[in-house]
Amino acid sequence: MQWYYSKNGTQLGPIAEAELRSKLATGEISQTDLAWREGMGDWLPVAKIPELSTPPAGSLREPVEASPYQTPAAGQASYAPGVVIPNYLWQAIVVTIFCCWPFGIPAIVYAAKVDTLRATGDIQGAMAASASAKTWCIVAAGVWLVLIVVWLLFVGVAAIFSN
Repeated sequence: MQWYYSKNGTQLGPIAEAELRSKLATGEISQTDLAWREGMGDWLPVAKIPELSTPPAGSLREPVEASPYQTPAAGQASYAPGVVIPNYLWQAIVVTIFCCWPFGIPAIVYAAKVDTLRATGDIQGAMAASASAKTWCIVAAGVWLVLIVVWLLFVGVAAIFSN
């Protein structure tokens, strides 16, 4: 489980629970510092989080009224469930292999960015990368079709003049 914590007004993390416990044990994180993990509603003082620590009697301040931190984007659904952002990776690979690697390579680069951007919560960036990958795939396929037509015309003209 990954945790975030605040120290001296700075949001830090994510760190593993074992590392957080170690910082608590050494005093690097105090019982009054705020912590948050996915599934929690808001930031809480470490002492108020049962799985991390049980505070000694009378050692805590009153609970913090409102947290100045936003919950990290990783813990939030950034788009409606069921919405799929296509990456066009297999199409980019096919057009690169069969014809136009100068146009297929940018398609592969953009296609490879889609899932990473979506995973980091940058949905707009993922959609833009998806659109760019699609565009490069269409351009590469169009160039491939034009080359086939030109080749067929060349073969046809050569056949006519060879008789």
